Amino acid sequence: GREYPKELAVPVPVKIPSENQSASSPANLPFTDWAIWNNKDGLVAKMSDDVAIQDVACGAEHTILVTRSGRLLVCGSNQRGQLGADVSKVPTATTVVPVHHPSGGRFVSAEAGNAHSLLLDNYGDVWLTSSNGLQLVVKGHSVLAIAAGGDDNSVVIAPASTGGLSLTRQFSVEKEDDGMDIVDSVENLLQEISSNGANKQYACNEIAKRTEELLKYPSVLNSVFLDPRELEYMFDRLSNVGDGEVKQNIASAIERGLKIGLECLRGDDTRLMHPEAVRCLLLYIKFFDVCRDDGIVFDMRGECISLFCDVILSVPFEGHKALHGWALNLYPREIFAKMLVQPLLRALNECLKFSVDENQVSHFQPSRQAVPVIVAVISWLHTIAEESNLASPTDFYSDGVSQISVGALFDDLQRMKRASPRERSKNFHICAYPFLLSPGCKRNLLQMESQIEMYKAMLGDIKFSESQRQITVDPYFHLEIEREHLLKQTLEKIKQTDAKEIRKRLRVSFKGEEGIDAGGVTKEFFQLLSEELFEVNSGLWSTKYGNDVNWFNSDNTWNDNNYELIGLLFGLALYNSVLLDVRFPLAVYRKILGLPLGLEDIIDDDLRKGLQQLLEYEGDDVEQVFCLNFEVTWMELGEEKRLELKPDGANIPVTNENREEYVLRYVRWVLVDSIQPQWDSFEKGVMKVMESSSLDLFLPEELELLVVGSPDLDFEALEVNTKYEGGYDKNSPVIKNFWKFVREAPKDTQVQLLKFATASCKAPIGGLGKMDFMIQRAGPDSAQLPTSHTCFNTLILPDYGDNYEKLADLLGRAIIECEGFGLE
Repeated sequence: GREYPKELAVPVPVKIPSENQSASSPANLPFTDWAIWNNKDGLVAKMSDDVAIQDVACGAEHTILVTRSGRLLVCGSNQRGQLGADVSKVPTATTVVPVHHPSGGRFVSAEAGNAHSLLLDNYGDVWLTSSNGLQLVVKGHSVLAIAAGGDDNSVVIAPASTGGLSLTRQFSVEKEDDGMDIVDSVENLLQEISSNGANKQYACNEIAKRTEELLKYPSVLNSVFLDPRELEYMFDRLSNVGDGEVKQNIASAIERGLKIGLECLRGDDTRLMHPEAVRCLLLYIKFFDVCRDDGIVFDMRGECISLFCDVILSVPFEGHKALHGWALNLYPREIFAKMLVQPLLRALNECLKFSVDENQVSHFQPSRQAVPVIVAVISWLHTIAEESNLASPTDFYSDGVSQISVGALFDDLQRMKRASPRERSKNFHICAYPFLLSPGCKRNLLQMESQIEMYKAMLGDIKFSESQRQITVDPYFHLEIEREHLLKQTLEKIKQTDAKEIRKRLRVSFKGEEGIDAGGVTKEFFQLLSEELFEVNSGLWSTKYGNDVNWFNSDNTWNDNNYELIGLLFGLALYNSVLLDVRFPLAVYRKILGLPLGLEDIIDDDLRKGLQQLLEYEGDDVEQVFCLNFEVTWMELGEEKRLELKPDGANIPVTNENREEYVLRYVRWVLVDSIQPQWDSFEKGVMKVMESSSLDLFLPEELELLVVGSPDLDFEALEVNTKYEGGYDKNSPVIKNFWKFVREAPKDTQVQLLKFATASCKAPIGGLGKMDFMIQRAGPDSAQLPTSHTCFNTLILPDYGDNYEKLADLLGRAIIECEGFGLE
């Protein structure tokens, strides 16, 4: 919670990458040349090596850093040449400046006095800083150690060798294997395995060893994979090499390497403050994408994923800020989800797997304990993706979470809602992360919530008859109406009904029709009601946006009660899980969820583009070009109306300085203030039914899908999912002809067929492939028309045999001419 420091507490050779940089291709990295940090300032820092500091010396006003690559990184005062750089060129260094060995060698140790520095290189030579740069002061001797203090220096030299064993300097650093050698060897081994060469078995064993070595050293992983696409390419090659035994060896090697590499990082807070040091954490994520198919065993106990999440969640704030920058800059939209999100979701799904034995007892994975920390890391990535549009909501849906029983999820949701903020912070609730839940999973939760509310409403209406000495209870809210007066009678009935009664399960009946409402009558009722209720020319909706948009008519100030009734019917449809044929823009669903609105929510394309042009105009003469003031005008019943967006707005011109304020106030007026009375009434009606529901689980797009369904009708998916009864199967001649008719029918006919069989023109959440649909045999060949049970999405189809023309004629007539419910 502390403020991010303007300057870090320790010297670092690189800055945190800027969040406005992007990497759209391997050639366009945030650092266009990894040997150069900033061309403008002339700073050079080879990040893959220089981030590892092996020695540090500090004088009165200067600091010397010796990097693993053997260069110096210096900062501070250089008035007496103590930095080893020319005083005329670098009088002082407020940022880190690199200094190279004059002879091309490597520095290995540094000492500092008050205003000078003493340096030792890998040849055993000693250098002293001066106003002209570096001067060689000791050469050709076996130097054991150097020291400096105040204005003095000391050098310890070994006696001349008499042929015995030479001394090894304690400051010597053994050179590590070059990371690129590991990658090159892996590539060569992959080619050997692919070609089925004579050394294939050796190559299989060696590739596992090399993969483990790559992961054991975070610094090697960092220096090798500057572009995550290169890692993606290598990982894909590793994933598809060899048979099951080879894949298992590689998976085991990855597991061992991950444990060792992550253990190196755990608890090393000082190291993890550095931007380059934390970059490897994002690279490690891809290795959790190991495929577990074909019996491949990987991280069964969740130790690796727990260790990884522990490390990344413990990164100091400076390192966390750097991680945020790396994720934004190195992982554009096309690879963000694939490289960072999907591997963690795979790990989460594995941890959530369970089995049920013959006694119906559930057995969970030992790795289940890692679920909370995995979700915490995914949540961090979700925040980044939302801020910069790096992934879509579907990229975060978890199959493992969706497979949890709706009862268990509902219990978790209720515990979370009952808990205080303090209790929520101490306990893990999967429903606190709704981005993991698919729309279908959220719909099931909402349906269970509604069913429980219906049950409570029923219990609240129990009556006792003293005369008959018995208890009576009616579980339904009954609506009996005439088709000819559908809207009028519905509104009158709703006005007269108590809110508690409305929260019972809805049962609709049409006068004069004997159909029993098991869901189908209710679906048709709302379908017919939508056609009247949301008719644009009814006066309730604005006509400015054509017939395809329902937006509140700000001129309608005399009909607030109708808006409340519309809201109540809207909520009633949601409450009873029935689709509505309404054409609300996304802004309405954002308002229902209490989310902020912006310029992108403006419905009028011309207005939105005009305001966008105002914001993007680059000239300094906005006032003269646009000629606007803080005032809006509109026509109401043929009369021009004016409204000031702020006090005295008619006399305040829009300028370069205040144009953002103007756009903000204009958008608020269009989307909020101008329709406030109508919206308040509508929202009041919705909340009469849905006040205690968990609508906040949904995104606006998901809520829209829940209300109106999907217009994308995939009849091929419906065919795959269809079940048959009464002697039919997918190979029956009439069934083949039926699907032929569907495929060849125009879209309007397909929509009418769907409405005839299910009482809805749209697909539910998940599409037609997720909808239960059945075709039932209605006896032998006859001249009868097909019928349907819309309550159960069942088409009743006589066996017309292989006579396609007869099926097309009778089915076509049925879906166009038939309406209503009847029983014989």
